[in-house]
Amino acid sequence: MTTPFFQANPDILKPYALMDLDDTLFQTQRKIDAWDLPTTEPENLVCATVNKQGEPLSFMSQRQATFFNWLLNSTELIIVTARDRSEIKRVKLPFDSWQVLTHGAIILTADGQLLSEWQQHMYSKLAPLQDKLNQLSEMFASHSKSEQSHLVFTPHIDSFNNGSVDKELTIYLAIKHAQKDHQALVDLAAKLPTLIRDFEQDFYVHVNANNLAILPHAVHKRHAVQFLLDNHLDSPRPSFGFGDSLADLPFLQLLDWYGMPNHGQLHERLSSQSC
Repeated sequence: MTTPFFQANPDILKPYALMDLDDTLFQTQRKIDAWDLPTTEPENLVCATVNKQGEPLSFMSQRQATFFNWLLNSTELIIVTARDRSEIKRVKLPFDSWQVLTHGAIILTADGQLLSEWQQHMYSKLAPLQDKLNQLSEMFASHSKSEQSHLVFTPHIDSFNNGSVDKELTIYLAIKHAQKDHQALVDLAAKLPTLIRDFEQDFYVHVNANNLAILPHAVHKRHAVQFLLDNHLDSPRPSFGFGDSLADLPFLQLLDWYGMPNHGQLHERLSSQSC
């Protein structure tokens, strides 16, 4: 049997592009300044997200906007983000395919509907952990009310279906530092396993910049992306993706090709190891 040589084909089969959002495709002005990103002069910035008051919050550089436009027209763009269903509404960019939200706990179809089979799967994983998540929530809510505390605590909650009824479940817990003290969050992460019984058996902790997340092991971008690849995406179509954080790496490694922006947590870790 003779193996044929490659021949160009004008009929393009669009690849899947699975993309993290924050700090990969856009970022706040504070990070633009810290990273000294190119093509971020005021006249070149494009508003990508707004805050709860509807005011511009995150921006794309001219290069990022060009890259995003290329993705929209040349790939089937699937977003993979820590943002929940409320937060994703504040992203003012067009999406028309699958959406993996809330660190992978939520999958939306192309028409914005919850993927029921994934909902039921996540219900079975999250329901047994509600007592421990509520215990942690009460602990942090009480601590954040003290005058000495600079922690800003947010539980992420959504509705899940177990096959018969919808029930609100806590998915994960997020903590920020009011004065953006990254080391304080790192120190807190080290103490977390001592707070409740079998913490590490049920949860893992992710810290990136001013964000600390306490997540059940079942909640991970990798699990949701694996589910899509196995059950809903076309095998012949290639896939690639980008992400900026260490938490993105496990889902990126499922793809045919992956990369990172030249800033952010992943880039910094790789740079420190290569020195």
